[in-house]
Amino acid sequence: MTNTRVRAPRREIFGWAMFDFANQAYTLLIITVVFGDLFTRVIVGDAPDYQLGNLLWSLALATSYLLVVLTAPVAGAIMDYHASKKRFLFASYLLTVVTTAALWFVTPGLVWLGVLLLILSNYGYAIGEGFIASFLPGLGPPQDLGKISGFGWSLGYLGGMASAIFVLLVLGEVSAANFERIRWVGPWAAGFFLVTAIPTFLWVQERASPRPLPPGRGYLGIGLTRVRQTLQHLRQYRDLAVLLAAAFFAMSGISIIITFSFIYGAQVIGWEESVRTQMFIIVQITAAGGALGFGALQDRIGAMRTFRITLLLWILAIGLIYLTPALTAWLHRLLGVAWQAQHVFLAVGCVAGLSLGSCQSAIRTLVGLFCPLARAAEFFGFWGLSMKLASMFGLLGIGLLQVLVGLHAAILFCILLFATALWISLAVDEARGRITAEQADGIG
Repeated sequence: MTNTRVRAPRREIFGWAMFDFANQAYTLLIITVVFGDLFTRVIVGDAPDYQLGNLLWSLALATSYLLVVLTAPVAGAIMDYHASKKRFLFASYLLTVVTTAALWFVTPGLVWLGVLLLILSNYGYAIGEGFIASFLPGLGPPQDLGKISGFGWSLGYLGGMASAIFVLLVLGEVSAANFERIRWVGPWAAGFFLVTAIPTFLWVQERASPRPLPPGRGYLGIGLTRVRQTLQHLRQYRDLAVLLAAAFFAMSGISIIITFSFIYGAQVIGWEESVRTQMFIIVQITAAGGALGFGALQDRIGAMRTFRITLLLWILAIGLIYLTPALTAWLHRLLGVAWQAQHVFLAVGCVAGLSLGSCQSAIRTLVGLFCPLARAAEFFGFWGLSMKLASMFGLLGIGLLQVLVGLHAAILFCILLFATALWISLAVDEARGRITAEQADGIG
């Protein structure tokens, strides 16, 4: 008999989405807005170009993603076999909370302590993304997954906004003079994650039942065997494999934007603290709206078409990011307005924010549609592998390019990445991929 995917209770879907709400405190405050800028300009502080700080930041995050690449598929296979997704998720959550709180101890000059804690905290956060995503296929039928995934992403951006209020109102600007206050960003992000993720562990259900170990076998051996079997039969999941290839290049570009957008604003655009705050608010609102709006659109026109639309939006956004100084000068000549580049950059942020939530939500939905329920954690392990390998590739690429040509020119690398993702995505057949997953469910 074919397994039937029924919609989970609202409380469980809300509990699942609350993990997105909670972990945005890490990705926003540590990776995107505050600590990245603090690390490069204050803790490393190699003014005026900050190339060493930028490079070490890229290398630390790329290393953490390499660890995810090496461990996520096997962990996913073990979770499927042992029905222990919540246990693995809880372990990643604790690792992220503890190491993020410890960032308080990273002071100017303690660069390698900062690198170590970044590797550990981002590893816990990044592998946890795959663990929580593996619950998605069990939360509803295929026609609902776009809305559910979009709801999670949207709630995540609201969580990012909520977590940042304290930083914006109390901790203040990123500067050496304000270091004793802004260093609390690590403990604050950890505490926010710790408390607001509690509904996830209370309400999300582990639906699978553990299987007994065969005589003389261990869970690590079982995990490796299941991964090997999946790789051997990957041709059966052709559309999933091609999707992961397209997602690799898309996420390479997105990881660069998430990691370097506020560093770019500080180093290239030269924005003021008030404009940084406005950009943060704009990106959160547009990203939340994009995740919700495009999530609903996915269920109407298909997740694959939606994914391609978001890639076109990204190409437009990157072009505008690069051209911001030139656009500012052009607007001054054409209209006579005395706008600064930092204010034009705010308008560009709307396009980038709209692309951000919608693209990631579409990818997660497609993986949920293309994977059989019985191997959800394992397939999302491969999704995590592809995403983190992409992040590693993108961050190493931008880190090296900015040393050679500067951060302003290096950002154009993202256009090449998104265009490649769009070209590869043309080979994905959404209907065929869904049928393959449904047939695998029926086989068991």
